[in-house]
Parts: sequence; structure tokens; C-alpha cells
Amino acid sequence: MIPTVKAYVGVTDGDWYRFLAARPELTEVNFWRPAGDREFRVLDVGEPFFFKTHKPHDRVVGGGFYSGFASPRVSEAWSLYGEANGTASHAEMRTRVGRYRRVPLGDGMDPVIGCVFVRDAVFFPLDGLAEPPPDFAPNIVQGKSYDLAVQPARDYFEELLRRLLGTLLDPDIATWQRPGPVYGDPRLAARRLGQRAFQAVVLGAYSRKCAVTGDKIVPVLQAAHIRPLPYGGEHRLDNGLLLRSDVHTLYDRGYLGVDPAHRLLVSPRLREEFGNGEEFYSRAGQPIVVPDRRADQPNSEFLEWHLGEIFLAS
Repeated sequence: MIPTVKAYVGVTDGDWYRFLAARPELTEVNFWRPAGDREFRVLDVGEPFFFKTHKPHDRVVGGGFYSGFASPRVSEAWSLYGEANGTASHAEMRTRVGRYRRVPLGDGMDPVIGCVFVRDAVFFPLDGLAEPPPDFAPNIVQGKSYDLAVQPARDYFEELLRRLLGTLLDPDIATWQRPGPVYGDPRLAARRLGQRAFQAVVLGAYSRKCAVTGDKIVPVLQAAHIRPLPYGGEHRLDNGLLLRSDVHTLYDRGYLGVDPAHRLLVSPRLREEFGNGEEFYSRAGQPIVVPDRRADQPNSEFLEWHLGEIFLAS
């Protein structure tokens, strides 16, 4: 039985595609939209996202794996992704956003845009571009999703996924000639985010507020890992907390913790070693702020790991 996996084909312009195709080192990209009023909830994190150019070129030119969605301002998107936005400069990105919104961005204008983040992005060689899916209507402006367990999408995307997964393994192998199904590949539907998407998605999920203090000064807010990468953690939303930079440091060093009920714990070592920390002791035992969606909230297993391995209980 084939696991249920969805794919999405997003429509992009040739400038975005050509800019990124010429920079294969940029494997985590921002497939941005000029307006940020509609959230992208079509795919689960880790499902395949393919890029198709506008007519008249009209080809599937590459793809990657969906890594999350956020609605930052243009300046924030540039700060997070830089050239991985598909432009050479912040000014060029502003110009392109204004062109698609049909209203040039004047001085001081910094609108919110929709950002669909794609990790492990690759672009196919010119002789490996694909025709659009057979039922991709000409009037589709943004894109279309597909259930890969249903024909004709199943056969069509089977080959595209071979190209995508095989390119990540070995770019010198004609991967679409490999036998066997690809839908069981562990990279499909994995929940990990890209490194840049982790910061952006955690920032959005926590409504741009420190989970502990409520501070809203974005430049000092950081996406903290509950279980750090060197200890087997991943870039996953449920492995993240949005924390003010100093709170982040204290959490990483074990002076602060969060229990599975999402209550703040403060180590006695904070007062013993520094004679300070009243800001945190006054909040001890109180619930921190977490995302509304249960799936986005801190994973209990990761929180318990931090309490057992990092938190300075005594």
C-alpha cells in the first residue's frame, strides 16, 4: 500500500528560476508570494514542492521539500533568505514585489508577503525539464496540489520524484532509471525544516513574541532548539521555542527549563551563581506562551529530554 503523500506544483516566473538555477549552492529557497494574506496549508512539512514556469516556457524546472510558511515583511524575508529569495538585492526584491502587487513600493513601505519555504531545492538540467502535469489548467495562477496515490498523478510524479531524490543522492546518475517505488523514501514527509525556515516559522508561530517574557522586539528574538542539533535534535517547529536572546542563552545552559505542561522552571543555580534572576523567579511555575495549534506546540518528549540532560535541577 502506497502511503498518502501530496505534492504541489507552484507557478513561478523565469527570473526567479534562472537566478536560483545558476546558484546551486542555494538549496534552501523562498518561493514567495507578493501578498501575505493567504496562508499555505496545502502540504505537510516534508512533502514535495515542484516549480513550474509561466507560459510560454511552461516547464517543471525543479523542486524540493516543503519546509513551512510564514508572512514576514519584505525586509525580514530578505534578512532571513538573502539571494535565496531569487533576487540579487533587497532593492530588486522590493521592485519585483511592487510589480506583482501593481503598486510600486515607495520609501517606508515594507508590506507583508507570503513565504513558502522549500528545502533541498534542486533545478533540473535543461535536457531534464518536464512537461506540466496533464491536468494542469492554463488559467491556474499560483499552483495546484495532487494526491500521489491517485492516477494519473501517481505515474507522473513518480518520475519527477526519482529525479529530485536521485539528484540529492548523486547528480551524475540518471536517477529516473532506478527501479522500484519512491514513496517510501524517508525524506518524504519528514517534519524537519530548513535552517532558515526554522527561524521564520518559529517567529510566526509564536506571533513574534518571546514565549517567556512576551517581548516583541524582533531583532532580539531567536528560534531556540529544545533538543539541540549536536544532541540529535532537528529543525522542527515542535522542537523550537521563540526566546529573547538572553533567555535563549539561559535556556541552552540549563538555568531555565519548560516542563511538558509548558510551565517555566528556573534553576536555583541562577541565584546561587549570579545573585540575580528575579525576572525569571517571579515567573516560575507560570505557563509560557505556545502556538495555538497543538501540532506546533513544544513536543513533550523533547521538553523531557531537556529537563533530564540540560536543566540544572540542583
